[in-house]
Amino acid sequence: MSDTTNLGEVTITRVYQAPIDLMFSVMTEPEHLSHFWGPIGVSTPVENIIVEPRVGGRFETIMVNDENGEEYPMRGVFAEFDRPNRLAWTEADVEGGMLTTITFTDLGDGTTETFTHQTNVPEFFRSEEAQAGMQTSFVKCDVYLATLQ
Repeated sequence: MSDTTNLGEVTITRVYQAPIDLMFSVMTEPEHLSHFWGPIGVSTPVENIIVEPRVGGRFETIMVNDENGEEYPMRGVFAEFDRPNRLAWTEADVEGGMLTTITFTDLGDGTTETFTHQTNVPEFFRSEEAQAGMQTSFVKCDVYLATLQ
């Protein structure tokens, strides 16, 4: 029996140097995701990413620890897939059924704001270490976006 009493929320707002259509593609297409999905020290080979771009479709990744080869699977199902405005998926394998929603806003100057809201987030994923790791994946995304411009 799992303890779902210590679930919480995480919100992250970021501005990316990319137009909204590109940003949505970068967040939903395996050939883009493989460049930044996961924290520094972890890789996600394109063959380890499944995206079925529709409500009810699968969103699955297997991150691989660059040092020891340990694998970290993520299995989600899209609850929303509204190109290029909104994306949401649930992870039933995570205690409490974590829900991640990303809202994309075109700022009108070739940049896109993303607002990520996660609910039913277990304490481990809210820890300082886990949040710092997530931030490094955003840095990897920024670096990757710069190669596309």
